Amino acid sequence: MLRRLYDWTMSLAARKSAEVWLAVIAFVESSVFLVPADVLFLPMALAKPERSYRYALIATIASVLGGIAGWALGFYAYETVARPVLEFYGKLDAFEQMKAYVTYEWILLLLVTSGLAHLPPIKIVTILSGVIHVNLGLFIVSAIIARGARFLFLAWLLRRYGEPIREFIEKRLGQLVGIGATAAIVLYFGYRSFAH
Repeated sequence: MLRRLYDWTMSLAARKSAEVWLAVIAFVESSVFLVPADVLFLPMALAKPERSYRYALIATIASVLGGIAGWALGFYAYETVARPVLEFYGKLDAFEQMKAYVTYEWILLLLVTSGLAHLPPIKIVTILSGVIHVNLGLFIVSAIIARGARFLFLAWLLRRYGEPIREFIEKRLGQLVGIGATAAIVLYFGYRSFAH
């Protein structure tokens, strides 16, 4: 099922309505969807490099709006909507464990790492932010910084290096950013234990 979903998302890049689809996928990725917006963003930016920053802006705005929707699901409709969505993706147990020990500072760190590297998936963090009542203004600023940085960096790479960088982005960039995000999490915990 995931492969078919991935292939369908890739096929949207060739359509005239690609920008609309990019906004839709970036929006739903941040609240309920499994496939990241990068799957659509990369082929679009490669096909029209001169529009890559425009696509990055569309993806960022839609992703932040989707994040707000995820926050609202967690804040207002966890039991009725968000919980069944998490159950559907098999993420409910992991979510409940995170919810049990997450702190305000920890959630802000997760917003940045999930926005930059999908670690953990952004939908988990947006819903969790609503459940633990993270300040909406702070949430929006964090989401803009993290998602904007990711999409604008991808746009810059594609504008500068074009097709040769695509394989690196698809195979290695996620790993590198993931390693950086993991290091940030480890440093945070190290600092917390040292400070106490």
